[in-house]
Amino acid sequence: MEYLYVLQQAIVWIITIFWLYQLLISICSLVKLKDKPLLVNKEHKFMAIIPAHNEESVVRNLIESLKNQNYPKELLDIYVIADNCTDKTEEIAKEAGAIVYVRNHTEGRTKGHALQWFLAKKIEEKADYDAFCVFDADNIVDQNFIKNMNKKLCQGEDVVQGYRDIKNPTDSWITSGYAIFYWMMNRFYHLARYNLGLSPLINGTGFMVKFDVIKPNGWNTYTLTEDIEFSLQRIIAGKKLGWATDAIVYDEQPVGFKQSWSQRSRWTVGHIQCMGRYTKELAVAAKENKTLVSLDGLLYIVGSIPMFIVTLLLLAVNAFIYMVNGMTKAALIKNYLLYIVPTFILPIIIGAIIMKLDKRPIRPMIKGLLCYPLFLGSWLIINFKCLFRRETNWEKIEHVRDIKINEVI
Repeated sequence: MEYLYVLQQAIVWIITIFWLYQLLISICSLVKLKDKPLLVNKEHKFMAIIPAHNEESVVRNLIESLKNQNYPKELLDIYVIADNCTDKTEEIAKEAGAIVYVRNHTEGRTKGHALQWFLAKKIEEKADYDAFCVFDADNIVDQNFIKNMNKKLCQGEDVVQGYRDIKNPTDSWITSGYAIFYWMMNRFYHLARYNLGLSPLINGTGFMVKFDVIKPNGWNTYTLTEDIEFSLQRIIAGKKLGWATDAIVYDEQPVGFKQSWSQRSRWTVGHIQCMGRYTKELAVAAKENKTLVSLDGLLYIVGSIPMFIVTLLLLAVNAFIYMVNGMTKAALIKNYLLYIVPTFILPIIIGAIIMKLDKRPIRPMIKGLLCYPLFLGSWLIINFKCLFRRETNWEKIEHVRDIKINEVI
């Protein structure tokens, strides 16, 4: 029994220290720092890359928003990778003004593989681009996106994540859940770390990479979450990623629970793949580099699924102590409530705070706020499911919302 109590307290301290660390970093998002000085004053040449699999209903709006950038048109080329398409994505993209590369590969049908294939061609061509930005086909882009990413290049940053917003936050409680989650990540994870001199992460879409970064070895990602994998590769190499609050991309999220379950399952499996592939390398980097950047990267990869497992272990230990009469029923209920109540109450409070900080209207999001704990709770179930069953096949999420850039501003 004594060993059980020691184990219980050890787990409590691990969880407490981890979340105190996250809280302290999150507070740094409230500090407004001076902008970095420009190292050069130049308008760089960009390529916008859009991997697309059967996206005929949405790709035109993205291309149009890119063509309307507040940036010299001759310095931005728009490429669509028509990846194993069976619809009119290729034709519509060409009509809209994009340069289309057709890829027909029966294996390797993820976005990471499409980027790897396309960028290898551009490296081989010795294409004269300074940087590239990657977008999902369902995105629409703020008119100053490229201009603001160019500023980041001029400040000496070579890999930068833009602000990922949602173009359909009020469609359902599911889309509201995604919106609140990304708004929280934007401020409390990415911005907070950027302010502290730590490393944000690439977040799937709306990011910029200096072309020279990938010229030596190409784009080499193999998991279902190529964004996290690329970020971890950079952190292991001792590099920090940048953050651009004013480079805004609007993303469409699935409306229904079934598609959301499938998408988040894929993300969880990809995260588990990254854990297996990079945890040891991150630990070695943290030891050798002796920087908080490397340590923070390690804490990120062990802070989701492993921390979830640790929390489940704590609940199990409490239950076992109760079963062997080492704890009263009232004490057991109290211990469980200490974890269950914050899980359901804090997300609502934090969601409201983040909307207040970002000056977003709360009234249209009330249903989403109240259901946000359910959104996060379903994600915990997904995490638990993926511990035992990991489907690694990429499944397309249907995007059908015909929303133009002027409709989200």
